Amino acid sequence: MAKNKSLEVCPVYKTSEILEGKWTILIFRDLLAVESVRFNELRRSLGSISPKTLTERLTFMELQGMIERKVYAEVPPRVEYSLTEKGRGLSKVFDSMAEYGAKWLD
Repeated sequence: MAKNKSLEVCPVYKTSEILEGKWTILIFRDLLAVESVRFNELRRSLGSISPKTLTERLTFMELQGMIERKVYAEVPPRVEYSLTEKGRGLSKVFDSMAEYGAKWLD
């Protein structure tokens, strides 16, 4: 099914495409709370996410320019994830979602 042309230029729709899915929103939530985080720390904080799903979501977010993946030359290798300036720009969106949820949702 082809996308509606008006959706392709709608900033709200384009932002919602980045945030689609429960895991992406939860990953953003966790990354907004810290400077950087390792894969297993993120996985533990998310609970039931599979390693495959977390890897897919992190890769997608990196391709969108929302997160940065930094690999340290250590043994064993250490990899940390952090939000880019573009990713941190979503903090107001999350603040608004939290405010809405606190006011209107149980």
